[in-house]
Amino acid sequence: MMKKIVFFNIFFGLFVLGFNFSLCRAAEDVSLLDSDGDGYADNLELKNGYSPFNSEKIKIEKSDADEDGLSDYWEIKFKTDPLISDSDNDGYKDGEEVDWGYNPLATSTKKLDQRIEINLKKQQLIYFVGNQPWKTFIVSTGKASMPTPRGEYKILNKAKKAWSKTYKLWMPYWLGLGNHGEFGIHELPLWPSGYREGSNHLGKAVSHGCIRLGIGPAEYLFERVSAGVKVLIN
Repeated sequence: MMKKIVFFNIFFGLFVLGFNFSLCRAAEDVSLLDSDGDGYADNLELKNGYSPFNSEKIKIEKSDADEDGLSDYWEIKFKTDPLISDSDNDGYKDGEEVDWGYNPLATSTKKLDQRIEINLKKQQLIYFVGNQPWKTFIVSTGKASMPTPRGEYKILNKAKKAWSKTYKLWMPYWLGLGNHGEFGIHELPLWPSGYREGSNHLGKAVSHGCIRLGIGPAEYLFERVSAGVKVLIN
């Protein structure tokens, strides 16, 4: 009986030793992995901010190994395949799907979670897709005498060209906020005379309480978000 116990203990000890050795070898293999064959291990490239999927010495946020419009940095964040342009094989490139708020890993047409955050101190609007800060735009929020209300809101309505009865001007690409749409996000206002509020106001708190975006970013955001999307202002 004693011999059987000793034999079992020896056998079990060798098994554990072999298992631990296999784990060490596996960890070593991962640490030596060189996906792009450039002579540098993936973990070393990532640590120094370079793409492990591009043999050229290029920063990860600038590299797009599979040319799908999604940089290697974002491929990692969204867990897509950095070497395949259409990870879910639905006919749309990963970058296109993410940019329009869709899941690049599923053929479903259900959108990823979207939200907008506005930083009053930095005068920035951040558009989140799937909990990732996808785009950042400079804005102009309310001046000291007419501050933009802080808080959590949802987009109430949309209008490609809203008219302000109070100020007698157009507010292109309107996204209504507040309790009844009393303020919102829109492009630099346009007066009936054709005068456009200057882009030099962006980055400064000079509006009447609304959040003003520049020409281009306002249309971009308008086309991608719907009523109900959360907006946090702080």
